[in-house]
Amino acid sequence: MKPILLQLSEEELSSLAKVYRQTKEARIRTRAQIILLNAEQGLVSSAIARIVRMEEVSVQRILHRYEAKGIEGLKDEPRPGRPRKMTEDYLGKLLGTVRRRPRSLGLDFSIWTLDYLRDYMAKQTGIVLARETIRRHLKANGITFSRPQHTISSPDPDYEVKKKRSKRPGKK
Repeated sequence: MKPILLQLSEEELSSLAKVYRQTKEARIRTRAQIILLNAEQGLVSSAIARIVRMEEVSVQRILHRYEAKGIEGLKDEPRPGRPRKMTEDYLGKLLGTVRRRPRSLGLDFSIWTLDYLRDYMAKQTGIVLARETIRRHLKANGITFSRPQHTISSPDPDYEVKKKRSKRPGKK
């Protein structure tokens, strides 16, 4: 393939340098670095590929994209595939639901499980998600499920005294 050597203005170089310094995304930073190495130092794609540890074809593709689209060419292109089922709206409803007691929603159980939550959300939104997907998103938002802690109580006013007496060692 014919070597590409970009000729960029000072304004283009400074905006690329700004993107390189300020972006938090490693992929965009690497792409900006590739363009800068080519335009400022006159390096060809094979030399740049060794520096950034990429395939030469990938470096050439990035150079061509920048040549065609400018700074916008550094961004990831949309990927094909099915859109996500877990939308921001769904996540908001999920978090709002899990923070309420099931009985307050008219349900006949008092503790959320992933299965109950999945079924309830499917009825409310029409979207059925896997238990693991729901669990992962809840965990990312600081909500985890654990086994319920059962406590035994009694209306007997002397219950606590009797309970302590039954736990003493040596009692037969």
